[in-house]
Amino acid sequence: MAKLLDGNATSKSIRAEVTQAVAEFKAKHGYAPGLAAILVGENPASAIYVRNKGLACQEVGMFSETIIMPKETTTAELVQLIQRLNGDPRFHGILVQLPLPKQISEREALLAVSPSKDVDCLHPFNVGRLVDGTAELLPCTPHGVQQILIRNGYSPEGKRVVICGRSNIVGKPLLNMLVQKKAGANATVTVCHTGTRDLPSVTRQADILVAAMGAPEVITADMVREGAVVVDVGINRIPDATKKSGSRIVGDVHFPSVSEKAEAITPVPGGVGPMTIAMLLVNTLTAAKMSAKA
Repeated sequence: MAKLLDGNATSKSIRAEVTQAVAEFKAKHGYAPGLAAILVGENPASAIYVRNKGLACQEVGMFSETIIMPKETTTAELVQLIQRLNGDPRFHGILVQLPLPKQISEREALLAVSPSKDVDCLHPFNVGRLVDGTAELLPCTPHGVQQILIRNGYSPEGKRVVICGRSNIVGKPLLNMLVQKKAGANATVTVCHTGTRDLPSVTRQADILVAAMGAPEVITADMVREGAVVVDVGINRIPDATKKSGSRIVGDVHFPSVSEKAEAITPVPGGVGPMTIAMLLVNTLTAAKMSAKA
């Protein structure tokens, strides 16, 4: 049975580090790092995510505020709000919760966020710095993947990493992070996607396999090399008549079979999810430090 890479435990240690660093920041500067979260509409999952992020900020001593806008909000109205927050010194990080309602241009909204407050690292300026290896803010989920590996003794250095998924949120940024000539990176990275031929033959080459495909339990035991480390970024809800809710949450990996073959594996839930929030706290603190030096 594979070793469980516990995201709750690993993120707890990171939060403890952030709590200490926030206390030191407040003692030095007289104010707390601040995060503004924008929620447009009434998406229940998004509301839960934003609430959890706000609670996490409070736990480490940060200032946070959630601005809820009606689902009918226009792109212009959202951009106007973002621009106001860009100029508000209380906030060092701005988070636009995705997905946005269909009438809003996601690209325009993300471009409106000041790169220095872009704690999700989705602005093209920060994406460019990620590619050239000079980023001060790192995308939260990929950074969480990297940290859960490093802190559990599975550094990607010198390893063959296969990433299944090429999204702008996980696949592409994780590729760019892990190929850098840096500690905790320096890996040989392959990115697979819907155009990849004979996917299992590629995934079986991985020392570290990262599943970020957005499809339930598609990575099965026959696709994993014996002794590989498997990181499951997916979160999918599937029907389950045995549950009171009528459904349950699974990852992109078929956990029961793959856990019998892998050396280590992240659970869903309780794996990458908590790490994402922890790295958001790290980014908010980093952004505050950047602002204090400016």
